[in-house]
Amino acid sequence: MRRQDLWELLFLAAVWGGSFLFMRIAVPEFGPIALIEQRVGLAALFLLPAAAWRGKLPVIRRHWKAILVVGVLNAALPFLLYAYAAQSLGAGFLSVANAVTPVWGAVIGWLWLKDKLPWTRSVGLLMGFVGIIVLVWDRLDFQAGGTGPAVLAAISAPIFYGVAANWTKRYLTGVDALANATGSMIAASLVLLPLAISAWPTHPVSFEAWRATVLLAVVCTGAAYIVFFKLIANIGPTAAVSVTFLVPVFGMLWGAWFLDEAITASIAMGAGIILAGTALALGLVKRV
Repeated sequence: MRRQDLWELLFLAAVWGGSFLFMRIAVPEFGPIALIEQRVGLAALFLLPAAAWRGKLPVIRRHWKAILVVGVLNAALPFLLYAYAAQSLGAGFLSVANAVTPVWGAVIGWLWLKDKLPWTRSVGLLMGFVGIIVLVWDRLDFQAGGTGPAVLAAISAPIFYGVAANWTKRYLTGVDALANATGSMIAASLVLLPLAISAWPTHPVSFEAWRATVLLAVVCTGAAYIVFFKLIANIGPTAAVSVTFLVPVFGMLWGAWFLDEAITASIAMGAGIILAGTALALGLVKRV
């Protein structure tokens, strides 16, 4: 891996870890629906000129039905779930919950597309689920004001990412990644628009919340997609997805640094187990 690739991998992990921080800052004032509409809408506006310049708009039109599904499963629904969870859970917790995404991708690929799962990867999947249990065990409080619903939202969001990844493999193989990303952001923004209009905040929104929202959309979504596609092209998809292991580090770091969030024993232990299991599930750790 070249030094430039390494720096881009670190940048991607830092900004994706920062997405949970920005959601935590902005969601109390905007609410989940209005916030996510802005995230996908501004990201679409950011990506659209690049897609048009590279002649990808006909590709989006040709595959609009499949891309619409990706927009719902890979953006609208999981982003909404994380934004809802961010109202009561910390950035560190959310970033660790997100780290199990490749595990769900492997499980759904096995169930749906009949992908093979060597025993080492099966062990990794089991470890990932154990890590989830450790992570959420002390937060499943469903009494009034409890964090149980937010926890369920946070651990459910990666399931949609896993479905979307396999949907893309099944129906959009060979479709340019920039076209897929741009089209999916446009689709997600159109799907959420009617809900966002009805849920738009009636009170004044602070500059800090607006700033966090713009950074979430432009840097953590639009620019991050471009960097991720470049990494896939330069170092391959398996190496690029290793960013999963770095996102929780930055998510916990940003949450502790900017929001004084505590890194509890359950978060640290859950993160370690989930990341170890994910490494096995991705085949990054092989039997000697």
